[in-house]
Amino acid sequence: MDEKITEQAAKENYRQEPKVGVYVCHCGGNISDVIDVKKVAEALSKYPGVVVAREYAFMCSSNGQDLITEDIKKLGVNRTVVAACSPSLHELTFRGVLQRAGVNPYLHEHVNIREQASWVHKLDKAGATAKAIKLAQAGVEKVLRKDALNAIRVAAEQRVAVIGGGAAGMRAALSAAGKGLEAVIIEKGPRLGGKLLELGKLYPSGEDGAEVVKKLENLVLAEKKISVHVGAEIDFVSGFVGNFKINFKKPDGRSEQVKAGAIVMATGYEHYKPHKGEFGYGEDANVLTLPEFVSLMKKLPGGRLEYGGREIKSLALIHCVGSRQVEGVHKPQADGKVNDYCSRVCCTAAVHTANQIKEKFPGVRLYDVYRDIRTYGMKHEEYYEKASKDGVLFFRHTETDQPAVTSDRTGHTIKVKDVLTWGEELEFKADLIVLVTGMMPSDISLIKSQLKLPSSADRFLQEVHLKLRPVELANAGLFIAGAAQYPMDSTEAMASAGTAAAKAGILLAEPDIPLEPFVAVVDEAKCTGCGLCPAECSYDGALMMAEKNGKKVAVVNPALCKGCGACAAVCPTRAINVAGWTLDQFDAMVEAIAKE
Repeated sequence: MDEKITEQAAKENYRQEPKVGVYVCHCGGNISDVIDVKKVAEALSKYPGVVVAREYAFMCSSNGQDLITEDIKKLGVNRTVVAACSPSLHELTFRGVLQRAGVNPYLHEHVNIREQASWVHKLDKAGATAKAIKLAQAGVEKVLRKDALNAIRVAAEQRVAVIGGGAAGMRAALSAAGKGLEAVIIEKGPRLGGKLLELGKLYPSGEDGAEVVKKLENLVLAEKKISVHVGAEIDFVSGFVGNFKINFKKPDGRSEQVKAGAIVMATGYEHYKPHKGEFGYGEDANVLTLPEFVSLMKKLPGGRLEYGGREIKSLALIHCVGSRQVEGVHKPQADGKVNDYCSRVCCTAAVHTANQIKEKFPGVRLYDVYRDIRTYGMKHEEYYEKASKDGVLFFRHTETDQPAVTSDRTGHTIKVKDVLTWGEELEFKADLIVLVTGMMPSDISLIKSQLKLPSSADRFLQEVHLKLRPVELANAGLFIAGAAQYPMDSTEAMASAGTAAAKAGILLAEPDIPLEPFVAVVDEAKCTGCGLCPAECSYDGALMMAEKNGKKVAVVNPALCKGCGACAAVCPTRAINVAGWTLDQFDAMVEAIAKE
């Protein structure tokens, strides 16, 4: 449908008398098993301003959407209320229905009667039904007072900045360039590659990490749309979706700036560093981390494993060092929290390394001390099976019964209460101990603070929704790639990088970007210039005081405003409202819920 015709139809529709259509969803029983949806629809059909109220099994289905479209055409419905699941799931779906039917998409209200009624009141069906009716009535009162809003358009730089030049960063840049966008990689290290440079043979391909880096690096350097800055230390990041600025210093001290419409955070991870004395690490030279051992093994010829001037005849791998830690048992990090999360890739990495040791140094006795084996990837279980068949001895301990390590001149003695032998305490000796360390996010505290990036409880960057928006940050225009989000192997990291680049490409497909219109709006006639609102705003540059028409008033930058409403809460004259969530709407909703 032609956009001008659609826009004109929406304007004409909005000028008409408000006619609300209410649609109650069964949600396949999630709602209707508890709430009497017929009773809800019947009650709303008699509510002032409502011209039709229906209930249907799945309102989000194509048939459910067609019901709304037909009512718009035949009954003149020009505002809708859908009482269903969370708005985060399907609010956009129903806005799209209105837009396709020629109605302004923001004249829709999504009421959550699943999470807020049926799921929380399963034992009180009558109460849940009454609550659903009240919530739907409040939705009607709100939509009756809604304005026909328009998306905010922001001019955008047609460039993607990728922070981090590891496997994920290079893949993100290549994917962005493949979509016709300029891409800039900003890497703090002296060269591209990140942690992949440190790894030996990768699974499942068997390629050396450095070889994979070389292939990606050659592709990056050959791509004219990609520019690369290595040894670049970022000192300032600012801006908003479509208009980000990244300042960084090069090795010779000069400062440079990159402008970008979107940023992909591919900042990677760090290996957990055991504290001094943890299983003897830092006190005994024959206790290494897995990354340290992999670097050692890469340099040695096959046949004989040597370290520290002597032959290593037995080696013990100890899992979950720096992962799945228990508060009160393990030493916390600087922030006072232990790493209670699973680093996911460690088990496969450890068993994969064990298999390589058996192939390269077949005479070495191998012991594997673990809490749980989580070889979660496709065919990764085969590594575990191969290690078992090749003579690797596995010992399993519980969460609180950590293996104990003691050392003397003859080597190391490991004691473990083995679950596999029904809790029997076993003891064995090893010449070398390898600690299978977990992953921690890189320190990007400066960027986090300047862009106000959200973090998970595990300190990694937090996506909006793991399934619905898996590579997007809450800040518009910012995306995550690779292990900046959570522990993952190189295959997963590059896959997520491609997804992040695709999202950035969609965002920058047009010269300007449409943004949600739910931002603060100032009524300058009511504004007294008191200055309370900027102090309350959490987003730099979103709200400030300025002289307009000889008067000091609050001014909103809609591209930076997040519509949180903090400014509206402190305004003594009610001069500030959030578009789509005005104070008058709140008043009417509260009255609808409170009245008998």
